[in-house]
Amino acid sequence: MILDCAVIGGGPAGLNVALVLGRSRRKTVLFDDNQPRNAVTSESHGFMTRDGIDPQELKRIAQEELGKYPDVQVEKQRVLDVGKKEGLFELKAVDGKVFLAKKLILATGFKEVLPDLERVEEFYGKSLFSCPFCDGWEMRDRPLAVISENENAFHLVKVASNWTDDLIVCTNGKALLSAEERSILESKGIQVYTEKIARLVGNHGALEKIEFESGAAILREGGFIAPHWVQASDISASLGCKLNALGGIETDGMKRTNVEGIFACGDTLMAGPSQLIMAAADGSMAAICINAALIEEKFKQ
Repeated sequence: MILDCAVIGGGPAGLNVALVLGRSRRKTVLFDDNQPRNAVTSESHGFMTRDGIDPQELKRIAQEELGKYPDVQVEKQRVLDVGKKEGLFELKAVDGKVFLAKKLILATGFKEVLPDLERVEEFYGKSLFSCPFCDGWEMRDRPLAVISENENAFHLVKVASNWTDDLIVCTNGKALLSAEERSILESKGIQVYTEKIARLVGNHGALEKIEFESGAAILREGGFIAPHWVQASDISASLGCKLNALGGIETDGMKRTNVEGIFACGDTLMAGPSQLIMAAADGSMAAICINAALIEEKFKQ
């Protein structure tokens, strides 16, 4: 059977793609190997009617809803290889199954590479987070730190200051801030620490203090950290999809990549804030664009 669309990635973007395509009576397969970027997250926020939900519970509900649409099938496995043959995409899954589809959408997301700090994994997702809009409310009014080794340090600390008046920024030995930026931050009571961090200290995921290589330390109860983002899958590269300046898949206004028949959406674009509700919305738009493309092909003379 030839499918209308194959969706790779079962996060909020991919799930919403499948939902809208299913409601459009498009024969669709959704691949989800359940290796989410936010595996350390126990609560997702900012999605109306689902604020505070466990991401795995959200996925369970979404997949259950997809079961109402007979044209959608969910494959809980990874795609090993994708090729193109006679105008169709050929997808080979881990279990050996082969799927043929007219259109392909990549909703594979990205991976976070954390700074090389001792014990950082213990605190990430519990008291150190990447998104103030997602977790700032839970950390409000506490003594917090922004830890960043890249050029977005100034922006991140400005945003984080919305949730606390007791804030510092640590650049872990990197000279990231200009004299003007440091002056602005210090005028707002935000101290800048450029010394390399020796270790993070705390218990059961709760940060207690940051120790520097000099032996100095400062008490903190949590904060925000800036990971490096990379594509979670190499499928887009193997298919020749262009990337944008941030390393995300480049698309036009119709979610089309530079490769005919391939669309992309969600966090894999790396085009804005990484929030569940925005990824889901992007998936809905991508599905509408795919449906429009299929309709135009149907009526093409």
